[in-house]
Amino acid sequence: MEKWLYRISVAFVIVGLLISIYMTIYKITNDGRMCLGSGDCSTVNNSRYAEVNGFPVAGIGIIGYAAILAVLFLERRPGFFEQNGTLLIFGMALAGFLFTLWLIYVELALIHAICPFCVTSQVAMTLIFIIAVIRLIRQPQV
Repeated sequence: MEKWLYRISVAFVIVGLLISIYMTIYKITNDGRMCLGSGDCSTVNNSRYAEVNGFPVAGIGIIGYAAILAVLFLERRPGFFEQNGTLLIFGMALAGFLFTLWLIYVELALIHAICPFCVTSQVAMTLIFIIAVIRLIRQPQV
């Protein structure tokens, strides 16, 4: 495993996790001051697309980023995660990237508003996915 790819992955996952936590707090509190000057943030966060069956989309982000982070840490331990961690991370990053594409479509085509926090999370997940692909390709074959 190349250390720099691992470290960059961890960094982007932490960024995504922190943004998801921030946006979940914003969704729960509905404190407009948390948008930091962007009305589009409020538009996106108050849309019907900001929840899935009453659960905040940002909360889904927390779960996804936390799961990827957990596997990143566990893949350094001998056993199942050491052998399968790269593939698991790829699978989770692929799911996150596909969800990101959906969210981009929703923001641009349906809501007509762009949340800067959401874009930052979307960029982070896209980079996590790209790094996961690179790590999977470079993984030594046993």
